[in-house]
Amino acid sequence: MIGRLTGTLLEKLPPQVTVDVNGVGYDVDVTMTTFYQLPALGQKTTLFTHLVVREDAHLLYGFGSRDERETFRQLIKITGVGAKIALAILSGMTADELAIAVASEDIKRLSSVPGIGKKTAERLVLELRGKLATGGNLTVPGGLPFAATPDEKSDIVNALLALGYNEKEAAAATKGLPADVTVSDGVRLALKNLMKG
Repeated sequence: MIGRLTGTLLEKLPPQVTVDVNGVGYDVDVTMTTFYQLPALGQKTTLFTHLVVREDAHLLYGFGSRDERETFRQLIKITGVGAKIALAILSGMTADELAIAVASEDIKRLSSVPGIGKKTAERLVLELRGKLATGGNLTVPGGLPFAATPDEKSDIVNALLALGYNEKEAAAATKGLPADVTVSDGVRLALKNLMKG
């Protein structure tokens, strides 16, 4: 089991990053929360990881904190919630926000995540109640939407598609992003726009 990686950040292509650990490059799928907390390329980073072994692939998921990884592990125990949906949930809201949504039985907030219908949201509340602790950090990253360059915009759209949103939703969420927005900030703003809708 690979539980943690510390190395040099080689690539950032949301939602995947590549971390060089002593000459071995690990491709890691990360939540958007973790993605926009990562340092610049070439800098040292540490990710808490969870390895999923399937018949056709070994997939590594990375998180900026132990709490986020633990929340991911709780999510994938739930019937109907796989690693991809768990990643989408933790990209749409922080572990703390998820804990609050579960505690307050906020079905609307939970079902706003792609891949989560009303029944799955109700199952999340039922099965996660009392199992998620909040770290007390409940700030939601902000930013005012304004138009990103075509290359950056296509990267942002691709990241949203990888998280489970459809093309129409991705296009609507990226409309009006600032011209100088970075991919990670653009994804964060687009996710915020999607959560409002």
